[in-house]
Amino acid sequence: MKLLIKLGGTLLDQPESRERLASEIHDLASRGHRIVVVHGGGKQMTRLLDAQGIQSNFVDGLRVSSPEVIDALLQAVAGSVNKRLVAAFRKCGMPAVGISGVDGGLVEARQLREELGAVGQPTSARPLVLDTLSEQGFLPVVACVASDANGVIYNVNADQMACVCATSLQVDQLLFLTDVEGVLGSDKQRISSLSTSECRHLIRDGVATGGMQAKLEAACLTVESGVGAIRILPGFRPSVLLECLSGEDVGTRIYVG
Repeated sequence: MKLLIKLGGTLLDQPESRERLASEIHDLASRGHRIVVVHGGGKQMTRLLDAQGIQSNFVDGLRVSSPEVIDALLQAVAGSVNKRLVAAFRKCGMPAVGISGVDGGLVEARQLREELGAVGQPTSARPLVLDTLSEQGFLPVVACVASDANGVIYNVNADQMACVCATSLQVDQLLFLTDVEGVLGSDKQRISSLSTSECRHLIRDGVATGGMQAKLEAACLTVESGVGAIRILPGFRPSVLLECLSGEDVGTRIYVG
């Protein structure tokens, strides 16, 4: 099965969590699954920016990206977060390769909205970059940075990055690992499955906001484009990937409807 696994930055902040996830992904690969990993690093970026005295501002769950924010993105997400994750995979025996959307023109982006600064909307992805690595036995580990044909670097929401890569690869499943149990309703209880129309109702009604709003918007477009299945999973739960692929009721499944 072809899988794209998106790892939220919060799950990668501590060595124990990072190494556990790397080990569990290694276990899936040893079972014959072909895997690409995409990751964020918002928490690490915020910490770096705070240390520099730069305030983070968000609009619709997206960080307004000044040149200083782009520098922090390259240092924190494409740098330390990516390389520490690659090292965790290497520790458990996986030949991981850390890249970003800039490398090989993997993901091309354009400016999303002027008031957001250098926040990019991914417009296309080149699956050849990921396929070439995978076919040679490497695990691609992709940081959420992209550029355009003129070399302008953009901060791309990691969920959107995962979605454009999943669509271009036509993966069987896109799995989002997060720091919550799944999508929560107005009663704060996990919803086991949601249609795309129900996702949009949650956004319209103000139930899904911020990062979850951005995740659901990206997930809806992706599942409608033909990706087989999308799951939003509690990445802090040990063995959740294996449980999900074994058919257990974990997280939230997104489907067209």
